[in-house]
Amino acid sequence: MVVSVIILIAGIIALINLPILQYPDVVPPTVSISAAYPGASAQVVSDAVAAPIEEVVNGVEGMIYMSSSSGDGSYSLSVTFEVGVDIDIAMVKVQNLL
Repeated sequence: MVVSVIILIAGIIALINLPILQYPDVVPPTVSISAAYPGASAQVVSDAVAAPIEEVVNGVEGMIYMSSSSGDGSYSLSVTFEVGVDIDIAMVKVQNLL
């Protein structure tokens, strides 16, 4: 029982001292944009909201790809950036384009 307690305490100390910040980022950062156009059909949202936003955001520095969806009165766009891009800087770049 004493050995188990010693192993438990050693495990807790090792867990606290893990260098988590040294691990590389695995998931690319994503910026999400959403818009609402109440009462509009999906086609109207696509033509009036989605097309201009996607045209402006397309080609932002560090972008890998975009994914969008539009429904009745709603629009959602996800812009995925390269691994290692600072998410705060990416959000500012996208916001400056809009």
